[in-house]
Amino acid sequence: MALRRRGVAATLDAWPGYVDALSTLLMVITFVLLVFVLAQAFLSVKLSHKDTELQTLDRQIAQLSDMLSLEKGRNAELTLAVAGLNKQVTAAEAARDALRQKLAADESQLTEDQAAASAAAANSAALSAQLADAATQQQSAEARMTMLAQAADTATASRDKINADAAQIALLNKQVAQLRLQLAAISSDLDLAKKSDAAKTTQINDLTARLNLALANKVQELKRYRSEFFGRLRQVLKGVNGVQIVGDRFVFQSEVLFPVDSAELSPAGQTQLRKLATTLAQVAPRIPTDIPWILRVDGHADPQPIRENGKYLSNWELSAERAINVVRYLSAQGVPAKHLAAAAFGDTEPLVPGHTPADYAHDRRIELRLTDR
Repeated sequence: MALRRRGVAATLDAWPGYVDALSTLLMVITFVLLVFVLAQAFLSVKLSHKDTELQTLDRQIAQLSDMLSLEKGRNAELTLAVAGLNKQVTAAEAARDALRQKLAADESQLTEDQAAASAAAANSAALSAQLADAATQQQSAEARMTMLAQAADTATASRDKINADAAQIALLNKQVAQLRLQLAAISSDLDLAKKSDAAKTTQINDLTARLNLALANKVQELKRYRSEFFGRLRQVLKGVNGVQIVGDRFVFQSEVLFPVDSAELSPAGQTQLRKLATTLAQVAPRIPTDIPWILRVDGHADPQPIRENGKYLSNWELSAERAINVVRYLSAQGVPAKHLAAAAFGDTEPLVPGHTPADYAHDRRIELRLTDR
């Protein structure tokens, strides 16, 4: 009985150890679960920040896509403009090459005439030498004839020889006459060649003079129409602040046409450009069609850095967009597109050297030039 109780007691003493082990295991599991929950919460916060950043990046990508589409449109328009200018340059070069070919042909013909004249002169010299030899022979024959005539009374046997010498003299006289005729013909040909040479030279000089005169006349005509156009434009825009004529350019201050830091035409700017288009429509029909005139719109900006986070990345883009919008509006008002061109100079050509706000206002401008291609 005592042994059985002692065994039962030993069996019951093992449970506290099991309970401690299970408690420890439960605490470890609880700690691991707590760490897992904290890690999951931290990861959720991190993922929410990442989602916010991804949304911000998506918006930036969308903005960049819009800007890329706009730039592609601008590039396409500029490509079309460049293609038109290339066609005009090709036509001008073809006309120039035709004139050069004609001048080259005239110069080649002149060279051939000069060579022919030189050959004729050489032939004339040779014939002159032959004529001199024939004259010498004639003098010798005449001397022999004189001697034979003096000896005719005493040497009748030499009559046949005298007759032969006379025949030879006659033949020599005939040859001398023929040589003189050839010399006269060669002299006539030489005179004709000299006259042709002088005529060709005169024709080339006259062609060059007429070409220079035609070019000068075209320039003068364009200057006359430019003066008329600017004169009428001065009357139409008289009293408008920020508009002036500087040399051969009509200058609009940017504030007359655009709001600050913008390339969109203001209503007041559209009104001024309508007046300009109406004036150009009155003058353009009077300009001859063979004058390749063009109204060039130059965009200029001040040297101040462009505003950050703005629509334009540089002053080049701002001045280019303004010039293009002016050209578009004039084209919409009926000015032929082939007589319009846009150019951007950014801040590379300031109008005044100062750095005050008034100086910067003068630098921000649109310049109009009536010129040729």
